[in-house]
Amino acid sequence: MKKVLLTVALVAMAASASADPIVTDSTSRSTVDSNSTTTIKSPPPTAVAPAITTINNDVCAVAASGAVQTQILGISMGGTMRDMNCERIKLSKNLYDMGMKVAAVATLCQDERVFAAMLAAGTPCPVDGKIGEQAKSEWQARGVIDNQKKDNVGYYAVKPPTVDLREEKKGSVDPK
Repeated sequence: MKKVLLTVALVAMAASASADPIVTDSTSRSTVDSNSTTTIKSPPPTAVAPAITTINNDVCAVAASGAVQTQILGISMGGTMRDMNCERIKLSKNLYDMGMKVAAVATLCQDERVFAAMLAAGTPCPVDGKIGEQAKSEWQARGVIDNQKKDNVGYYAVKPPTVDLREEKKGSVDPK
């Protein structure tokens, strides 16, 4: 019985496999008018300020940078500025560490605030190897300090010593 059922099943499958497939033909025609606008959004141009770094903290320079950007043009700049007071302090410290105490004080005295403070303390800045009262007399002779006290608070009227740039290499101070 099983053989008969198996035979019938095989004949049915063979008959269905030889049948023609169903074919459908279709034709369509379309006309499309379209108007489209494409907007591309991109990030704005960017001017990046340069990074200015110092390797260690033993540098007497201040860094600054900045940038400006428009839709058309971008500009960025950066640079450093020397801190002359920082340099003066470092020079003075190095002179002091080498045992040159008078030269260290003379270096600091290039700042008129230190110059005035030294006079107010009764220890005028050294000049031409002279210290104490001899230095004070020399500064008065050069017209740098005035004997008249200012506002009775112990400060002298001090005209800061000027350095002639042509003679700066020689290390001399202009006595004007």
